[in-house]
Amino acid sequence: MRPVYITRLSKFLPNEPVANDQMEHVLGMIDGKPSKARAIVLRKNGIKTRYYALRDGKSTHTNVELCANAIRGLFDDKITINDIDILAVGTSSPEQVIPSHGSMVHGAIGGAKRMELMSAMGTCCSSMQALKYAYMAISGGFAENAVGCGSEKMSTWMHASRFQHEADNHHKMEEDGYIAFQKEFLRWMLSDGAAAALVQAKPNENGLSLKIEWLETTSFANELETCMYAGAEKNADGGLTGWNDMPVEEWENESVFSVKQDTRLLGDNIVPKGGVFIAELMKKHNLTSDMVDYYLPHMSSEFFKQQIQEYHQKVGLDIPFEKWFYNLPKIGNVGSASAYMMLEEMMNNNMLKKGDRLLVMVPESARFSYAYMYLTVV
Repeated sequence: MRPVYITRLSKFLPNEPVANDQMEHVLGMIDGKPSKARAIVLRKNGIKTRYYALRDGKSTHTNVELCANAIRGLFDDKITINDIDILAVGTSSPEQVIPSHGSMVHGAIGGAKRMELMSAMGTCCSSMQALKYAYMAISGGFAENAVGCGSEKMSTWMHASRFQHEADNHHKMEEDGYIAFQKEFLRWMLSDGAAAALVQAKPNENGLSLKIEWLETTSFANELETCMYAGAEKNADGGLTGWNDMPVEEWENESVFSVKQDTRLLGDNIVPKGGVFIAELMKKHNLTSDMVDYYLPHMSSEFFKQQIQEYHQKVGLDIPFEKWFYNLPKIGNVGSASAYMMLEEMMNNNMLKKGDRLLVMVPESARFSYAYMYLTVV
């Protein structure tokens, strides 16, 4: 097993930042009415600005283009795309079911040679699963250079036009045209962007690198039902009925392809299960609070900040807030790209020094998966 290093990080955020009071100008108003849920969600999540690859109801970039742009930012005259052995990507929001997101990105980068691909499909943890694939390949000697990338293009999914047919259907049944909170909730939480990491068998000769000490993931799907989903409807027994088993007319009538979240299930489990996993990792890796100089938690909302700290304290990982770093208020919740975005800002803004130790946490509410990564600055 060889040591593995993140040597470069790059991000791509589309267009200008969108403030809270501008969101409905970009995403539109369902049924022509201001959202009842927007103010409630924004008051709790702490997000002030975010980015959308959408203007005037039309895409300015695809998810593939966001990812390709972030990846291009890794390269220069010393390291080019043709030095890469593996391209590993993760996303929640691909434009197509087939081909894979990785195949589309490979084709979009331009000038790239043939290479091994890995596409992780999921939500926030998908990019960490992609990164772990790259990490294991390099550690095992199967590759020298790899790229990991997380990207999201959620704005198109959240545009008001995607919900209008359901609102019209409510009117036909003489009901209120407002959309259920579980469907509207994530409209005010998610945003667009991409970030990429260059992963290598050797550290930078000049400048800092991040040595991956360990990267662990787990799933609680054996214990818990689905919490966040799209392209399906949730049944009374907690199971899902997928779009391919529904009549076509239901796709629009029920906004089947909207991203939905069971907020009760989220609140009951997302933080406690993360505490269970970090307790196991502390024992496995002899991790203690004084071994963490920076804690980088991916949070969908600042609402969870105090809860996360309290659950970590319960298992003996007491990390004061002054050691926390996250950029959620500035860039929003960019799903699978968020962890890379935090690392990119710290590394490229000269916030780190040799010897610093970083703990990265990524929860995924879809069916409760978690990733933790421990890094040393070298």
